[in-house]
Amino acid sequence: MRSRGWFGVRGWGRRRRRRRRRLLGLPAPETLADLREGETGVVDSLDLPDDVALRLMELGFIPGTEVVAGRAAPGGDPRVYRVDGSEIALRRETTQYLLLRSLE
Repeated sequence: MRSRGWFGVRGWGRRRRRRRRRLLGLPAPETLADLREGETGVVDSLDLPDDVALRLMELGFIPGTEVVAGRAAPGGDPRVYRVDGSEIALRRETTQYLLLRSLE
């Protein structure tokens, strides 16, 4: 049997989750830490020291890139993110400084 991985199957339900957030009147995610499982955001800027920002950009967190939030560890931290076909685990203390822009 093939493993489903961290992201499950069939597109992760991104559209439905995004629409549900809007219908419930919840605010749009402003940082990468605000994304829930399966939601998508576009990186706008990295508000981190230069050495950390450079390393994250080497991993694919470049402004304008779409990022999908995956599952979190049992304690909630770290969370897996999919960017440019790679899965990268980041802690909340880092992701709260990656600012997002709206998809719409």
